[in-house]
Amino acid sequence: MNTFKGRPIIAGDFIGEAVVTHSGLNILAAFQKSALAKSKTLICSDQNNKELFGKNLTGKIICLPQTIGSTTGGMILQTVTKIGIGPAALLFADDIDSLAAAGVLLSEIWLNKKIITIDRLGEEFLNSVTDGAEITISADGTVTY
Repeated sequence: MNTFKGRPIIAGDFIGEAVVTHSGLNILAAFQKSALAKSKTLICSDQNNKELFGKNLTGKIICLPQTIGSTTGGMILQTVTKIGIGPAALLFADDIDSLAAAGVLLSEIWLNKKIITIDRLGEEFLNSVTDGAEITISADGTVTY
């Protein structure tokens, strides 16, 4: 079993399935198509992210270095959360970026919906976690799988 300790941004306890990307996640490119279609599932539509493209991200734990792209990313993240298809958690190897921080904070404050978010888990975390792994997240920032 692997255990990592990060900094909880939006704390919570959760057990779920990992999806992993080693490149930055462009929230606008990845989530916009599902958000605009008010889809029942969040399918990654970012063709530049070969690891996530075409995968169902609804209710998943997305493991990533950070998000990239447009400043509308935070609103898109909040939108997919509002329509009930957002990810359950974001686990960052690096420090959370302002785009993702805006989305998770808007979701919690405006919608009272939590996207559990932990950052500073480290490069070793991202290099060892695999797609489909069952991850246990604790409110104190501990992540095990």
